[in-house]
Amino acid sequence: MSFREIAITIRAVNRASGEFARIRSDAEMLSARVKVLGSALAGLGAAGTAVGYVAHQFGLLSDEQARVFNGAMAVVSVFGMFMRTSWGVAIAQKVYAAACWVATAAQNALNISYATFLALTGVGIAVIIAAAAAMWSFANSMNAATESVQSFNEAAAEMPERSRSIHRAGEEELYRRGVER
Repeated sequence: MSFREIAITIRAVNRASGEFARIRSDAEMLSARVKVLGSALAGLGAAGTAVGYVAHQFGLLSDEQARVFNGAMAVVSVFGMFMRTSWGVAIAQKVYAAACWVATAAQNALNISYATFLALTGVGIAVIIAAAAAMWSFANSMNAATESVQSFNEAAAEMPERSRSIHRAGEEELYRRGVER
């Protein structure tokens, strides 16, 4: 490895190390927040169990209701304690990563949707322009045809009557049949 390659590598590591430090601090902050949430859930579960016990003692809950309620609060408490472990934090980070992936996919879909809108708008404008050009071309063709018919009619009007009165054999019969039908 040359000194130039070493210098490039050091620059790349220096630029990337700041981002790696930011990612590490974000992960540590997420870990701390998950542990605090786990503590809160464990406390909520313990408090709920105590409330269920007191409610059962005062007769507000039957034996069956107290058992179900205390069981649910025990599950909440165990879930909170699990979130405080490294396994719980790892699972929470995986869930967070999945949520970020879904959010990114949704944002990309919206970006693609906007790009499609822009593309279709451009295509729509191009179709309108093409239709206008086709209409202009058709109008020019019709104007040329009209001028041609007018010049033919003018030339036919200047011809003597006898040259215009030449008819093919049987033409009179065809004209007569067309009028009669």
